[in-house]
Amino acid sequence: MNQKIESTLKFYKLCNKLKDTIRKGHLIWNVKRKRIESVAEHIYGVQMLALSIYYQFGYKLNIEKVIYMLAIHELEEIKIGDLAFFEIDDQEKLLEGKKATNYILKDILGKEEISKILDEFNERKTEEAIFAYHCDKLEFDMQMKLYDQENCCDINHQENNPVINNKEVIRCLENANKVSDVCIEFDREKYQDDENFIQIIDYLKENDI
Repeated sequence: MNQKIESTLKFYKLCNKLKDTIRKGHLIWNVKRKRIESVAEHIYGVQMLALSIYYQFGYKLNIEKVIYMLAIHELEEIKIGDLAFFEIDDQEKLLEGKKATNYILKDILGKEEISKILDEFNERKTEEAIFAYHCDKLEFDMQMKLYDQENCCDINHQENNPVINNKEVIRCLENANKVSDVCIEFDREKYQDDENFIQIIDYLKENDI
């Protein structure tokens, strides 16, 4: 019994680190605010966003699985941190993420089930995984929009931004007035297989939340 208790507490302690892990994208874009969103706050936000979109747009999928996926989809960041797209390529991130989650889950009795759900999320072949992925990306765009509305970031003062000279970012900057415009356009192609998400980001770009 003590082993089960110790494993439970150890897992919680590891996950608790995400409360203090600040989202890298907001740091990259120089958000100036007393409190910037943590990974744990992102997890909560994207779960609530998924519930809202699921009900508002009448999706026919297993929303319980989606919420499960989103609850665990950032576990790897406990060990490898929140890596930006320019810091590691997708395949390497998948491999490093798998190693990290295997370590984090090694003492949890449900590790096989959790690993299976994580693999499904990362492979993005099921309706639930694709929907969860879209919500994950959209939550970042929406949070950046909220920071823009608070005047927490300035698109004209990004001299130390490590992605400012990225070819794709430069393209997105061409018709951008705010940082959130860049984020929305950078992520736009990720939503191309779902018209509802395209409509949401189009509205988001033109209107305040």
